[in-house]
Amino acid sequence: MKIDIFNHFFPKKYFDTYVDVGSDLKDMGKRVQSIRNIMDLDQRFKVMDEFGEYCQILSLPAPPVEVLAPPDKSPTLAKVANDGLAELVAKYPKRFLGFVACLPMNNPAELLKEMDRAITELGAFGVQIYTNVAGKPLDLPEFQPLFDEAARRDIPIWMHPTRGADMSDYKSETKSKYEIWWTLGWPYESSVAMSRLVFSGLFDRHPKIKIITHHMGGMIPYFEGRVGYGWDVLGERTSDEDYVTLRKNMKKRPVDYFHSFIADTALFGAASATRCGLDFFGIDNVVFASDTPFEPSPGLYIRETIKVIEGLGLSADEKDRIYCRNAERLLNIAVKK
Repeated sequence: MKIDIFNHFFPKKYFDTYVDVGSDLKDMGKRVQSIRNIMDLDQRFKVMDEFGEYCQILSLPAPPVEVLAPPDKSPTLAKVANDGLAELVAKYPKRFLGFVACLPMNNPAELLKEMDRAITELGAFGVQIYTNVAGKPLDLPEFQPLFDEAARRDIPIWMHPTRGADMSDYKSETKSKYEIWWTLGWPYESSVAMSRLVFSGLFDRHPKIKIITHHMGGMIPYFEGRVGYGWDVLGERTSDEDYVTLRKNMKKRPVDYFHSFIADTALFGAASATRCGLDFFGIDNVVFASDTPFEPSPGLYIRETIKVIEGLGLSADEKDRIYCRNAERLLNIAVKK
């Protein structure tokens, strides 16, 4: 059995009402409007049939609801999305093992209410957040209750990168060119968000918190040396803030906290990057994911991801942990095979 833990689908009502509205959505908004497999069940099932014993855990695609709607309207969008995802799981339980709740992150007063409703009433496995909230960092005090509640409930947080062309590559320019904001910007986004959570003390407060960082942890595995020895001297390059005291008050080396994240295999068939991520996070901290349906052709990312895993020289037991058992342990479930 293969459990695809990080892939995306739009419930029809949500797509028709908030995405396919004829408006001039930009960046990822433009991208999602053009993908048939993102809301077409027949096309989705046709792709899934290629892979035998294979099921998906659904999450809403970008753009985040806090980008699509202001704080007074985003809770409604989140409810429509979660109701739609729950309906799909109930109707097609063999196809969709479960879903991840969407949250109105730009409305802190409502996000915990929707989190409780989605988990308690609808049966969501966990919640999805993005690496920033309409430009705000995740380590702000207003978002701390979300992490506290996820830790209390022992549910995973799916963390997805987000960034647009309006974040330029150079200070002298006003926009990012050539979709660099996506190709290189998203891995950077993941790495920054992970770092801010680490240095905010999140893992000291909640050592067992479960955060799935999309695309194998962004840049972190490749930059293990800089994350490791480089941050062992945190503060020695900074003159206007006391990071030395912060570092000395941390219970572990900074790099050790990054090993606490859970990573997924959604690397679009990049074998070297997958090996690097497995070396950094370890077999037991990696789960199978494809990021379908954002591939250039239907099923490509699933096919290529499986090809990479099968070509790594792993034992049958190690592959089974990545494909299925790590997800079962993470979600506290047992899948009938």
